[in-house]
Amino acid sequence: MSDSLIIAGESLSSRLLLGTAGYPNQRIMREAVHASGCDIVTVSMRRVSLQGHGSDTLDLLSGYRFLPNTAGCETARDAILTAELAREALDTNWVKLEVIGDRETLYPDAGELIEATRQLVDLGFIVLPYCSDDPVLCQRLADLGAAAVMPMGSLIGSGMGIANPANLELICRRSPVPVIVDAGIGTASDAVIAMELGASAVLLNTAVSRADDPVAMAGAMRHAVEAGRLAWRAGRIPRRGRAEPSSPQLGLVGS
Repeated sequence: MSDSLIIAGESLSSRLLLGTAGYPNQRIMREAVHASGCDIVTVSMRRVSLQGHGSDTLDLLSGYRFLPNTAGCETARDAILTAELAREALDTNWVKLEVIGDRETLYPDAGELIEATRQLVDLGFIVLPYCSDDPVLCQRLADLGAAAVMPMGSLIGSGMGIANPANLELICRRSPVPVIVDAGIGTASDAVIAMELGASAVLLNTAVSRADDPVAMAGAMRHAVEAGRLAWRAGRIPRRGRAEPSSPQLGLVGS
């Protein structure tokens, strides 16, 4: 049975999306992307030069789908302009929308994010907005036409894992569009938890790029996302506050 990730009508074989920033060098970045098995890689438009400077990433990863992001933008206006530049430069109408409201925590600005989503959808973009783990905000973004919602697991780059599993599970259960957990993943077990809670996919960067062995961690994340998805589909047993033997008590020796 096919279990492909479907976003905006397009089928993707992998449920792991990987960032391209912060690797020790470009060779390791390319090897990590390959080991991850991902279809989509994210690139920050601030690091892409149309004159060829710093654009090695685009050449090294030709054949992958690029998902430009609006990292660093603090207003809807700036994010929309960045998305339009990305569409022209990379010939894609897909965009990971980030509108940051606080420099210390890198929390998104909900009001600006909503406005940017509304305008970009009207302009024909496939919008994947990075947002807080707020079920109401996620629903609002989906209602505006976002192709997926990307709630944070925890603070960007923190490695703290899934800070609020109850909210994330609620978002996944209610969302009419794919839920991609973005930010905070620190290791493979965090990715498993996100998928077991019902996430459609996981997007991560720092957990791989800053690992002691990025290539090995990318492979671990690939298996973690696959395992978490399989576990979610299989259905876990209920939690109980008491022991329950797996073997029958009848017929024991001496009974």
